[in-house]
Amino acid sequence: MIRLLLLAWLLAAGTVGVRAQQLLDWSPEEVRAVGQHGPWPPPPVQDPSNRVSGTAAGVALGEHLFNEPRLSGDGRMSCATCHQAGREWSDGLAKARGAVELDRRTPSLWNIGYLHWFGWDGAGDSLWAQSIRPLLDPREMNGGPTRAGELLRNDAAFACGYEKAFGGKPGTDDERLLVDTAKALAAFQATLVSPRTPFDDFRDALVAGNRESAARFPLAAQRGLKLFIGDANCNLCHLGPRFTSGEFGDIGIPFFVRPGEVDPGRLGGLQRLSASPFNLLGRYNDDVSGDNTRRTRHVQRLHSNFGEFRVPGLRQVGRAGPYMHNGSLASLEDVVRHYSEVSPDRLHSDGTPLVRPLGLTPQQSADLVAFLRSLDAEPPPRPASAPLCP
Repeated sequence: MIRLLLLAWLLAAGTVGVRAQQLLDWSPEEVRAVGQHGPWPPPPVQDPSNRVSGTAAGVALGEHLFNEPRLSGDGRMSCATCHQAGREWSDGLAKARGAVELDRRTPSLWNIGYLHWFGWDGAGDSLWAQSIRPLLDPREMNGGPTRAGELLRNDAAFACGYEKAFGGKPGTDDERLLVDTAKALAAFQATLVSPRTPFDDFRDALVAGNRESAARFPLAAQRGLKLFIGDANCNLCHLGPRFTSGEFGDIGIPFFVRPGEVDPGRLGGLQRLSASPFNLLGRYNDDVSGDNTRRTRHVQRLHSNFGEFRVPGLRQVGRAGPYMHNGSLASLEDVVRHYSEVSPDRLHSDGTPLVRPLGLTPQQSADLVAFLRSLDAEPPPRPASAPLCP
């Protein structure tokens, strides 16, 4: 009996000891690095180039337009067809499907309002300009330039919603109404802010010095986070509270989309940006100060931009596969393996390489995946859309 009691005591002591060891040692430098990935959520975003950004009427109009298939050429496809709330504002497909299958996957819309370049190649310098492209693109919604104007003028609810948002009845200028449609769509999309995650609770506790709360974060995720901010150097590109620089990089993903045809990435995006009548240098920018045109005015199109694609944010990353701009990697494990084994010969940029083969052990790979999954959380249920004009 004494031996059994002693054994029970030792087991209990061991269990307590394990629990007491759940927080790894974090240096002051590591705590600072972790702290830079928060706090979350950030303040609401407002775009000075969009006069309905952040307005309740603009957001309401945008949400209804987002779910409206009449903006498409065949009347069957809406923005929500590809950007589905139940699929992390994407579609779960390797390649997006509009009127035809596309060469790139549908990006998630989480936290999109905080970017300064839009699309995989950065061809949009505002969220509203980016929202115009799929409306007109014959490969996607194929809506044509008059579709939005007809809807806003002829549908009583949308006409009323437009007047509430923009302060006047929809006129006869179809291009202006197309832009205003996109601005309302952008106002809605900017409200799509991802939920807090287990990482955020750990980050806040670690920064506050609350060891007991920080120790609830799984050991595998802690080890993966140490890799992320340390030897793996992931936060060189996936930085800040959104886990992205918002810029572009070549990470060795093949750029051929079919025999004899390539996707030039950022190089092609910059060409489309400069040619667009809807960029911030054009007449539809609502920011009369011109302060928000500097980035567009001074960006340079360099050959090193070939094959570069936007660095995605990592929040909700475990829930939003497949991965890479072309959907070529099916799982987070595949993504980590890519970075572990990437060949420098696959990097087709003539700039400074952003990645190197990490050579991770199986344990390190599993830990990194565990950390990435700590950036996921179940979003709260979305309330039903209110009528535009009750």
